[in-house]
Amino acid sequence: QVQLVESGGGLVQAGGSLRLSCTASGRIASDNAMGWYRQAPGKQRELVADITVSGRTNYVDSVKGRFTISRGSAKNTVYLQMNSLKPEDTAVFYCTYRSAKYMYWGQGTQVTVSS
Repeated sequence: QVQLVESGGGLVQAGGSLRLSCTASGRIASDNAMGWYRQAPGKQRELVADITVSGRTNYVDSVKGRFTISRGSAKNTVYLQMNSLKPEDTAVFYCTYRSAKYMYWGQGTQVTVSS
């Protein structure tokens, strides 16, 4: 079992920045990926970015060049640095942990970008 705890959400003006953090605890597989999904009202949940233990990353096209995902040295934390935020980034952001067999979700943290 893996527990994910998120922090860093909040309200920011367009063009501003936020940094989301998530820490995983429990039985962490040696091969895993952590990432962030987001879901805006009326829209499907989408993968924003994820990162493997080895550091391989991928991003949804809409955030490329603006968001950066990274992991701490202990590999049980994941960060999402969000710059140049846009109102359309407003969503509940969910931290995820994925192993070969399971996927776990954080409780979600609200990110609101005002115009």
